[in-house]
Amino acid sequence: MRWGLDFGRMRLAACAVVVAILAFVAMAAPWGEPADAAAGGTGGHTGVASCAGSTCHGRMEGDGKVVRQDELMRWQEPSTPGGAHSRAYAVLGNPRAQQIAATLGIGDPGAAPMCLGCHSTPTSGARGAKFMTRDGVGCEACHGGASGWISSHYDTRASHGSNVAKGMIPLDEPMARASVCLDCHFGGAGEGQFVTHRIMAAGHPRIAFELDLFSSLQQHWNEDKDYADRKRRADSVRMWAVGQAMAVNRAVTLYQSPKLGTEGAFPEFYFFDCQSCHRRIYDQADRVKTWEANPGRPIPPGMPPFNDETMIMLSVAAKVAAPGMAARFDADARAFHAAIAKDRGSAVAAAGRLAQSSLALAKALDSAEMQGGMAYAVVDQVASGVTTARFTDYSGSVQAVMAVDTMLNALVKSGQVTVGAAAGIRADINRAYGAVKDPNLYNPADFRAAIGSAARSIRTLR
Repeated sequence: MRWGLDFGRMRLAACAVVVAILAFVAMAAPWGEPADAAAGGTGGHTGVASCAGSTCHGRMEGDGKVVRQDELMRWQEPSTPGGAHSRAYAVLGNPRAQQIAATLGIGDPGAAPMCLGCHSTPTSGARGAKFMTRDGVGCEACHGGASGWISSHYDTRASHGSNVAKGMIPLDEPMARASVCLDCHFGGAGEGQFVTHRIMAAGHPRIAFELDLFSSLQQHWNEDKDYADRKRRADSVRMWAVGQAMAVNRAVTLYQSPKLGTEGAFPEFYFFDCQSCHRRIYDQADRVKTWEANPGRPIPPGMPPFNDETMIMLSVAAKVAAPGMAARFDADARAFHAAIAKDRGSAVAAAGRLAQSSLALAKALDSAEMQGGMAYAVVDQVASGVTTARFTDYSGSVQAVMAVDTMLNALVKSGQVTVGAAAGIRADINRAYGAVKDPNLYNPADFRAAIGSAARSIRTLR
């Protein structure tokens, strides 16, 4: 279990900077069942109830011999982030969701495709008799439609490989897991899986993503020997690094789409940094500059920057775990920012090159040897002058503090740092979280000082 989630990360989630669903589900309320929720059919998705037997995943205690078998209970937990997926549909009945829907003119949010793509389990095939939209983000949203493997995956002769061959998604693989999570926790090309600037302007929370953190919040499995024998044991540093690479790839890939990259005569502002525009406007004798120059973004002053929070972190990961590819990635990222200042055609072409280099990094990081001191090296790189100079905006700083906390948790998980020693520097990590608690109070200089202090404290644990 991740020791640090109780204070620092959970506080960050409560401030609505971690994930839209976590921010939204706090308002959950009962909600009715749409007319098509129990549609017939035998293919595709079978529904949560298909997994809920007491001999399967519906026990009240995690005492199974192979898997916990209380997964459904953990998925339904009413008060923690672990139950957020099960509450995702219910929030569509709340006043805030109703207000958003009314502003957008989409009618009932509980039946609107714009909402259901992420607040329920998206399906492209048939729905079994037990499938219910009101179940929210169910088992098959992450594990894949179960019709091909549900009747055989528990057989003693079955293997993880045979289950995957029948359609189960290999979530033990970081790239596969990131691809699934990003569909809603950043955006996807599927219907209802892209939160536009208009949707945020109507009141939807801003979306942020970090794969290792999100995996921890939703963890309903034990990584014991049995798990390791069947699957690939997770490495927090690898999961974090691959998640950053896949997030960059997803962002610039979606930006290239003519349907998603623009909104009328304007660019789709979802891709751009919120705080670069949403700042106070001053009109007085002496000018007040409301932005800082960023060495990673060669754009003209006053131009909205593409949100590069994951680009900054991927640059860190590349320098540590794939140094031979770091220069190319940094060059492609800078070229992309510069191209945005020219025209959309140039930006789309540069985005294509950046998508290729980020995907190549994802593959390299997925197969890289994550050595024992790598977590320390990531912390050092995050707090280095080269990186901190790029912490000019709120979202990039949020990613940085999550990264440092993730590395500390990785050190505890690997046995390099004791729980007691890590708890002893918790206050320094919490100060870094405090520096990004409120986007309206964000100050780059204060954040750099806080993240530097947290990094120095972690270094003392070596």
